[in-house]
Amino acid sequence: MRRPILLLAGIVLVALNLRFAITSVGPLADDLRHDLGLSSSAAGLLTTAPLLALGLVAPLAPLLAGRFAPERVVLGALVAITAGIALRLPGTVGTLFAGTVVAGCGIAVGNVLMPGIVKRRFEDRAPAMMGVYSAALSGGAALATGLTVPFEHATGSWRFALAAWGVPAVLAAIVWLPQTGAREAGAIAPRHRRISLWRDPLAWRVTILMGLQSLLFYTVAAWLPDIFHAHGISTGTAGLLVSIGIVIGIPASLLLSWIASRQVDQRGVLALGIGLTAVGLVGVLIAPRSLAVLWIVLLGFGQGGVFALAMTIVVMRSPDAEHAAALSGMSQSVGYTLAAVGPLLLGALHDASGAWTLPLLVALALVVPESIAAWGAAKPGLVGTGAASAAPARSRR
Repeated sequence: MRRPILLLAGIVLVALNLRFAITSVGPLADDLRHDLGLSSSAAGLLTTAPLLALGLVAPLAPLLAGRFAPERVVLGALVAITAGIALRLPGTVGTLFAGTVVAGCGIAVGNVLMPGIVKRRFEDRAPAMMGVYSAALSGGAALATGLTVPFEHATGSWRFALAAWGVPAVLAAIVWLPQTGAREAGAIAPRHRRISLWRDPLAWRVTILMGLQSLLFYTVAAWLPDIFHAHGISTGTAGLLVSIGIVIGIPASLLLSWIASRQVDQRGVLALGIGLTAVGLVGVLIAPRSLAVLWIVLLGFGQGGVFALAMTIVVMRSPDAEHAAALSGMSQSVGYTLAAVGPLLLGALHDASGAWTLPLLVALALVVPESIAAWGAAKPGLVGTGAASAAPARSRR
């Protein structure tokens, strides 16, 4: 019983650390602009840069896993995250950006490889375990968003507040270390195949779903505080509302992934998550102040659930761990590249129109192609087979 518990602890700790280095920057944006003389655009790049790193580095992760075994590469990713966070400690503009990029590269590798590891190590329980993994990702984002400013107050420095997130990265590396042994890593490298899914129609449906949900999530997270503030809600309250939305995404991840894992066809549960997201966006558009809490609850549950379902579908549509890693790399490469562009695009639309109506309408319009992609991705089938299969992915070996 000890080994499964240690593995589960390792997966949760790794997942938490795949968000700390990204979401800890946003709450300190005003201090960074003031102390370092950064423009708003430059400060925004500190959030965008890790997403671009995720998109560009993601395709390399399966290649590294094929050479060194996935568990060992994940350990290296944790080391990179720790190094990137430490590199930000001097607090200069150069070290801040360099550390963010290094940490982003480590996060990209961990993001891609963890679904394949879950697929191989948990077999039939992999879809449900992806719910736990996705919930831990959301938990990491919520913790960093909510605790970074208190860390700054406690230490008296935003530099120490950012550096504090290196401690859980070290802890995760220590707990994960036993998984890098020959038995746990499964001697994957000698028999690992290079798999390309770029011509697979089902893989593209999953990729488009992942891309559009990522774009919507990061765009809403980036601009929703400003949207609420523009309608008379204080900055502090607006930030708290967004944090609440992220926290609500945690039980949504667990619940909807659990439901999806017990179904052959996930279209119904995905429609629920996307529908809640759409209603939340409509609510923010027509009544952003009077019912702000309701819209945040709907957006948090909807977006948190869709994210978890997209991650779960990566596992369920893969016949084995190698295909899961390849599909994860493909979907996250496209997904996080789109996610990096989204906030910039909607910000430009706001600047051009002078209001948030047009950006919100564009975000709402993106729900349509997201729904179309979800409809195809959620039907039973396996990538890499040339045709959809009538059997659910979790029943294949």
